[in-house]
Amino acid sequence: MALQLYNTLTRRKDELIPLDPARLRLYVCGPTVYDYAHIGNARPLIVFDVLFRMLRHLYGADHVTYVRNITDVDDKINARAAARGISIRELTEETNTIFQEDAQALGCLPPTIQPRATEHIAAMITIIEKLLENGHAYVGDGHVLFSVPSMPDYGRLSRRPLDEMIAGARVDVAPYKKGDLDFVLWKPSTADEPGWESPWGRGRPGWHIECSAMSWTYLGETFDIHGGGIDLVFPHHENEIAQSCCAFGHDVMANIWMHNGFLQVEGEKMSKSLGNFITIRQALADWPGEVLRFNMLKTHYRQPIDWTVAGLRESQRELDRWYPIAKQYAESEAILAPEFVAALEDDLNTPDAITIMRRLYKETTEEIAFAGARFASCGHLLGLFEKTQAEWTHWKPADFRIDEILVAHKIKERLDARKAKDWAASDRIRDELVEMGIALKDNKDGTTTWEVKR
Repeated sequence: MALQLYNTLTRRKDELIPLDPARLRLYVCGPTVYDYAHIGNARPLIVFDVLFRMLRHLYGADHVTYVRNITDVDDKINARAAARGISIRELTEETNTIFQEDAQALGCLPPTIQPRATEHIAAMITIIEKLLENGHAYVGDGHVLFSVPSMPDYGRLSRRPLDEMIAGARVDVAPYKKGDLDFVLWKPSTADEPGWESPWGRGRPGWHIECSAMSWTYLGETFDIHGGGIDLVFPHHENEIAQSCCAFGHDVMANIWMHNGFLQVEGEKMSKSLGNFITIRQALADWPGEVLRFNMLKTHYRQPIDWTVAGLRESQRELDRWYPIAKQYAESEAILAPEFVAALEDDLNTPDAITIMRRLYKETTEEIAFAGARFASCGHLLGLFEKTQAEWTHWKPADFRIDEILVAHKIKERLDARKAKDWAASDRIRDELVEMGIALKDNKDGTTTWEVKR
């Protein structure tokens, strides 16, 4: 089975047919580095890392180019740097370092290239000049804007009615704009804002032109796959298509457009006002990165995901059971289960792939040939089982503390319950200790010892 991916552009699963099988090209919109990334930002990191791994498996690691940009010029960056009283460069360097550490902790491979927007201003200016030359852009009051009416099929990615696109674009009323949907390619900078010299005066780029310039620089005028969160379909990705297609004269910018679904927390939209805003860094303090990764992959990437503590606990318990088996077969020859590969070839169906891993785990415990090697290999393709058994067993939350007096008290309560044959109370106390990160071991002489599991 060939790799089939759901294409937002066509609204169907399309077979991936590389423009050049020797150099398959993937671009994914990366972070705007002004603050800590939140757990919703972790979803595209993990989803497209799995795609990257799968493409490397199918085409060879040397034949896949994965570009994930870093937006380091943006009005949010300007405002945050000013509020903190530090330079923009200092802010973006600090925030990008944190982002890279978070991505690594989530088990993500480094992309082939991670270009910074500020290092590609010349390419942005070149594209803007092309758009001006062919009548798709105009200059007004020091700004350069893309003329949306100049592109007859504008909106084919999002397929929104005109009034919805106008509302979704958060249209700025400005005297220099000719059309409501026209968007900024270049804007003037004040003395205290970052700026670069251009044919239109000192200024800085609009957000959308940045990705068009960086994808063009490293992947060419057209490439295979463009990815990002569903929130980027409009206006960001719609505007990228407009800029790139009109500048270079192609019908498409990327052949396949992939978008992951939204994330909510405990059944509600994540927001600071609700007090349920979770950064990746905060989540990593409470859970191993592989738990966050596995929990994310249990839901298909295009579906909404409800991020819950109960779900994270179950993900951790399952990995606790899986890790010893995976490590037992860690040195075996890599053998991927064909049905596991087929699940991923069907639009990265990670829930089905995980179901197959559960079957392989069961077969491994029943000593069925090759099941263990296949189980471990499948996990590695998903980015799991990367720690040693000791690292996994002894991982603890950042604020982990053990109240040894309380543990001793609960163990005594449990022994008393067992003597009284109150098995329900005994099990309840054991479960309470497990939640505290304590694993009990009942000895033949009637005593109980314990160790820290989490």
